[in-house]
Amino acid sequence: MAKIGVEQSLTDVQQALQEKGYEIVQLRQESDAQGCDCCVVTGQDNNIMGISNVVTAGSVIEASGMTAEEVCQQVQSKLQ
Repeated sequence: MAKIGVEQSLTDVQQALQEKGYEIVQLRQESDAQGCDCCVVTGQDNNIMGISNVVTAGSVIEASGMTAEEVCQQVQSKLQ
């Protein structure tokens, strides 16, 4: 099953994805995203300086304003 990186504060999303059989990795630091098929973030850490380092080739989903179920649907569509 796919490996999904999820920001620590999104516990409801983590639980919903685990129930669907995904392997969950908590994103505590940048290196945690390595090897993930998809990452779910809150979007609260905006990059003010405009620096971007590519850590994962997988999709990144910003979960702000979405329910846990909506995030699960987004993850499923990105992995197809």
